[in-house]
Amino acid sequence: MSTPGDLLIAPFERPFMYRALLEVLLLGTLSAVVGVLVLLRRLAFLTDALTHAVFPGVVIGFLIAGDSGIVPGALLVAVAAAAGFTALVSTRRVTEDAAMAMLLTGCFAVGVVLVSRRESYTSDLTAFLFGRLLTVDSTDITVTAVTAAVALAVLALIHKELLLRAFDPEGARAAGYPVWLLDLVLNLVIALVVVAAVRAVGTVLVIALIVIPAAAARLLSDRLVVIVLASIGLGVLGGWLGLVASYEASVRHEIRLAAGATVVLALVVIYALALLVAMLPRRSRGARSRERRQRRPASSRGAT
Repeated sequence: MSTPGDLLIAPFERPFMYRALLEVLLLGTLSAVVGVLVLLRRLAFLTDALTHAVFPGVVIGFLIAGDSGIVPGALLVAVAAAAGFTALVSTRRVTEDAAMAMLLTGCFAVGVVLVSRRESYTSDLTAFLFGRLLTVDSTDITVTAVTAAVALAVLALIHKELLLRAFDPEGARAAGYPVWLLDLVLNLVIALVVVAAVRAVGTVLVIALIVIPAAAARLLSDRLVVIVLASIGLGVLGGWLGLVASYEASVRHEIRLAAGATVVLALVVIYALALLVAMLPRRSRGARSRERRQRRPASSRGAT
């Protein structure tokens, strides 16, 4: 009879599951850290726009060089999209929401037009949008590890400036920091996360890896250090549980579940639990406050 420990460990004895787990752990850590900055800057919509903006790069890279061209193609388009968005917004003649809407719809439409010219249109579109987590190989893991190292190194070097920009943009300008450059760097880091995740979870699901763990962690604490650590932990936990659920459903119950989408669903469940935990103390505090008011003498209540 299988124990809970066996259920959580046994699936990863298979090489393809072990590789998928490594990929998810790397992506969960990187996405969670970047997600905290996205949350602080309220850039979830921009992140969504960038995930769709890289789509034509994914398609072009695949058309030119097959699977090996996906990451280079996505990287080139992601850098161009992040730089273009920053340049548009810095002119202050185009609002952020308008720039993001044009970026999202325009680039995504280009990608769909390109991929629709292939005979395997449906299967290719599904793979590009939702990824193939269980087919990642050692090369994909290496690319993700290098991308994560570069992105985290950049954040470590300028994290103080990015936090100042997030909490006090006018103070950052007054201190002489080039705000547009800080915005560009953060947008490029977000683009790197998207590129790192595109092979495994596709261009659609990556937004969940970035936003949900950080949002769940924010529900549990107001301290930035705790939020970052909790975000990493929740991102990794969601990846692990999602892979286990996908494996168990497919192997033991013959119910096919897409691994990447199952990971996202696991993260959504974790967020719901975090929301429930965050709401419980507030209710208990309110109940205690009402009980104290009810126990106060009538004369005391009348005096107030």
